[in-house]
Amino acid sequence: MKLSLPTDFDILEALSDGRRNSAANLAYIIGRDRSCINTRLPVLADYRLLARVGPAPRSGLYEITERGRAALDHREDYRRSEADFEDLLTAELSPSDDEVPSG
Repeated sequence: MKLSLPTDFDILEALSDGRRNSAANLAYIIGRDRSCINTRLPVLADYRLLARVGPAPRSGLYEITERGRAALDHREDYRRSEADFEDLLTAELSPSDDEVPSG
């Protein structure tokens, strides 16, 4: 897992209140260029830290997953190069917590 610091954790933090949000809104909230956010959202979804949700399949809305919350809780561990971050997240979550929510 290769995260982009601090942008990826800023995205997770912005979604940590439980609301679903779009790239445009997230760019505004965290003060980053929308193209940067548009690039990072699918990567975070591939890592199962975010889930693409919404009434329409391609609505562009994302929400944080339990795995994303665990990553946010362990952001300092990610910064330590000796930590195996992906193993840490997997060990912390039960199998049902690590599933991507259906939108």
